[in-house]
Amino acid sequence: MKKVIFLSVVMALVACSRQQQVPMSYPVAEWDKAGEILMHTPWEELFDGVAHPAAGLFEGYFDVDVAAQEHRNYAKMLEKNGIRVHFVTEIFAEMGIDTLQMLAANCLKYDISDFHDGDSAKSEEYKQQIISQMSRYDLMRCILLRPTVRLHQTDNNTCVEAEYIHRPLMNLYFTRDQSITTPRGHIICRMNSSQRAAETDIIEMCYHHLGTSPVLRIEGEGRLEGGDYIPAGTIALIGQGMRTNDEGIRQIMAADAFGHDTVVVVRDHKRWQMQMHLDTHFNIIDRDLCTMVRSRLEAKPGEPEYNTCDIYVRAPGEKEYRLWQSDLSFVEFIRARGMQIIPIDEADELHYANNFLTIAPRHIMAVDGQSEAYQQRLREAGVRVEWIPLESLIDGYGAAHCMTQVLKRQCN
Repeated sequence: MKKVIFLSVVMALVACSRQQQVPMSYPVAEWDKAGEILMHTPWEELFDGVAHPAAGLFEGYFDVDVAAQEHRNYAKMLEKNGIRVHFVTEIFAEMGIDTLQMLAANCLKYDISDFHDGDSAKSEEYKQQIISQMSRYDLMRCILLRPTVRLHQTDNNTCVEAEYIHRPLMNLYFTRDQSITTPRGHIICRMNSSQRAAETDIIEMCYHHLGTSPVLRIEGEGRLEGGDYIPAGTIALIGQGMRTNDEGIRQIMAADAFGHDTVVVVRDHKRWQMQMHLDTHFNIIDRDLCTMVRSRLEAKPGEPEYNTCDIYVRAPGEKEYRLWQSDLSFVEFIRARGMQIIPIDEADELHYANNFLTIAPRHIMAVDGQSEAYQQRLREAGVRVEWIPLESLIDGYGAAHCMTQVLKRQCN
């Protein structure tokens, strides 16, 4: 009886999502036509990350100049599809100089702790003097590199020497992570890694510059990263695992910031860096078509790769969600929605085959270099693929989906 009710509710949700007809707006479903995207082409801040990839949250070393060119080429491919791309550095360039100076002043630190009679007020005055003389590009460098100048007194030359330490935003180019964009609007995340925390301030600032105010910011013990959220019409799919926790999800539901009638919490029991977010092992191409890495698709109950899900629902007109069912098979839930699942084999998975961006129904931007078998599965499903060369950028532990925050989509 429970299974019959479950299938009935799921199919009703699918029918509701098919009836939605809205103009270009905040994303309602991952398969809707993309209209505007926020991206950040990596700049000088990337070098510190590749100098020690593991500490930079990267998979391995890669050439930063080649990576930046790959990113520019990817953005051009998006623009050729009629998508407007907003770049973080272009937003910086449009900002008032006073705003940039304020941001830079918060990022530049003078450490005078080694001074016996250090005058902090005088040091701050000197810093502000330097900030006031900086060019716009040096202010941008300051914001992205976040330097600390550790000062030491000496008897030589200017009587002061320094060590220069950067706390760079080397992961900022993964603009999927710092926020999620729901039918309600933008939600500013709280990153799982402290070294990425400052990225959220930059992205929030970008939203304000673009004329929109985020509807929520995750606080306290909450953790949320954008790669764990996939909108699917009346349904929100949200991963809970390495990077997003229950408290972060609870805050969104409590604030009624999802804008979906049903929230499906997909629980990751493996906690593996290669599959850190939901979009690394599951993705959506159309309302009836998705992908899943084979290890998750074929996992048995009790195995780490076996994804379960909890379903929260609310009645029309209500704001509060209630737990409807828990510990369901995520694969069965997806199939019950009438979705065909294209399996992704391990070799393709490790080449980020699942981390594609859907820009329209059955039209995706995906990492080049996948197996012929996977390409054939996509062709048989009627998927149009634009293959993107991203050989350097993917060594940062992310790909086409991770590098984009879709701001607006056209609901079909």
